[in-house]
Amino acid sequence: MKHILAIAFLLYLPFLASAQRGEGKSKEIEAYKNTYLKEKLELTPEEAKIFWPIYNSMQSEQSELRQERRKNMISFRKSTEIENLSDTEVESLINNELNFKQKDLNIDRKYYNKLKSSLPIKTVGKYYRAEQTFKRELLSRYREGKK
Repeated sequence: MKHILAIAFLLYLPFLASAQRGEGKSKEIEAYKNTYLKEKLELTPEEAKIFWPIYNSMQSEQSELRQERRKNMISFRKSTEIENLSDTEVESLINNELNFKQKDLNIDRKYYNKLKSSLPIKTVGKYYRAEQTFKRELLSRYREGKK
């Protein structure tokens, strides 16, 4: 019995290490993003006290939504052959994806309104522009790393 447990642990170890690397990479990206936003937004100390709690709350809600999506929804990326699915299954996949996008949009609107009511609109605009440029920069770095 001990040998079976040891073998099972050894087989599971690569998956555990992989998950930890992925989690570490995610934390690294988030730390880089926070630094990037601090630099681009140039918040006053008063604005920072308002912005960061709202931003962190938004990130938390979006993270929960992504986790829910991974747990509960089958995406087209996981369905290798659409032809093998019934029409009802395909329709369900599409509706699930649309529901996810709507929930994500609802979160964006909720926090846009919080930011807009708490900070100057130009600061909010800088935030949205910085979000977009960060995504492009991250994608560019990813592509360069793949070469």
